[in-house]
Amino acid sequence: MDMELLVMMPIFFGIIYFLMIRPGQAQKKKAAEMRNSLAVGDEITTIGGIVGKIVQVRDDFITFETGEDRVRIRIAKWGVSTKGKATEEQVEQPEQK
Repeated sequence: MDMELLVMMPIFFGIIYFLMIRPGQAQKKKAAEMRNSLAVGDEITTIGGIVGKIVQVRDDFITFETGEDRVRIRIAKWGVSTKGKATEEQVEQPEQK
């Protein structure tokens, strides 16, 4: 019984690694690449849901405008959720009968 346990433990850890840890690392890497590629003029959505256009990019911070009133907000790069224009068509909505 002890030998079976010694064989099964590494198998369980391998399964956990490939199903949970590795996909999370890939997602973090993709998000970091997106944040490092931000440029002036890109439309972004913050983690808090604020949408705007980038007007200035610094090492760790970006400044963006939020609309026609030209309000400028400065946030840390890690606060950017998505790059690009998010539209209602991209969000899947259930069919209405």
